[in-house]
Amino acid sequence: MQYFPAALQDLADQFGRLPGIGGKTAQRLAFYVLEMDMQSAQAFADAILEAKNTVHTCPVCQNLTDRQICPICADDSRDRGVICVVADPKDVIALERSREFSGVYHVLHGVISPLNHVTQDDIKIRELLHRVASGEVQEVIMATNPDTEGEATAMYISRLLR
Repeated sequence: MQYFPAALQDLADQFGRLPGIGGKTAQRLAFYVLEMDMQSAQAFADAILEAKNTVHTCPVCQNLTDRQICPICADDSRDRGVICVVADPKDVIALERSREFSGVYHVLHGVISPLNHVTQDDIKIRELLHRVASGEVQEVIMATNPDTEGEATAMYISRLLR
């Protein structure tokens, strides 16, 4: 027996595909969207589509941007001789909030995780090696999480850089 209209169930199913969103939360979000006025719902849908259409990876550091090159890479005051390697774009935000790091970043977009079928070819290691090979880089700081996958990724990259 179907308890909800198909469109409402489909909306809840789509929310349920998001990481960390279970069935009950997905239903709550779907009902919340239905309670929005049409203008707010349209703005919500437009924001999703705008992000999908304009946000891409920076060709230099692989961070997310809506410009040709991200603001960090475009900033001439940053020390390009120091690269901080992070797993995800959200890690860049966390480090930037500290206002302590003045170098540039490289975003891997994941970590090596054999159990999840993520190999070194699935993340942005090749791009990092290309940047380091340019000769401008003097120091690489590994800032992956100190869990098993993060440590394995850091060790793998360290061996490649030696």
